[in-house]
Amino acid sequence: MTISASRTTDRRGLGTERLDLPVSGRVALLPRVDRETVSRSAETIARFLGTGRYLTIQTGIVIVWIALNIALPLMRWDPYPFILLNLAFSTQAAYAAPLILLAQNRQDDRDRASLTEDRAVAGRMRENTEFLTREVAALRLAQSEAATPPVRPGGAGRPAGGTARRSHQPAPGGRRDPASAAGHPSLGRIGPARPA
Repeated sequence: MTISASRTTDRRGLGTERLDLPVSGRVALLPRVDRETVSRSAETIARFLGTGRYLTIQTGIVIVWIALNIALPLMRWDPYPFILLNLAFSTQAAYAAPLILLAQNRQDDRDRASLTEDRAVAGRMRENTEFLTREVAALRLAQSEAATPPVRPGGAGRPAGGTARRSHQPAPGGRRDPASAAGHPSLGRIGPARPA
């Protein structure tokens, strides 16, 4: 107990905080960089690296480099094996690969967000389709109940709300009355009236 008390006293004397609390902050050796900005610039560079314009520029630089090192003997800064040119290509490849990977990660994030959005839209569309299917089924049921009125018990084919015409009497317009076919919905709705 005396050791911990003396340490606490020493630390308090030096102006430090308690030991059970984390240190408030560390000194940053590197500046903070916005990840979105780096990803956006990496994607821009990666897109440029994949264009024909970049390939044309790079081919032109290589041709000029080799031509100057072969044609002008006094200016040979990179003799025949072109080691400096290979070093430049290696450095370019070392930077291009991570930039392309960063751009692919950004594209994967966009694809993931798009897929999530598409799933949500598909779910809403499925719910709407199911709702409309139920509504259409309800309308068909209501329409079939309206087309074939209920039959009273003991009425033998007469609708509940009035008198029915006899089957040999044509309805106005030359068609048979749907309610006249002894309760059968398909017999009374086809064709013009036939003479009896």
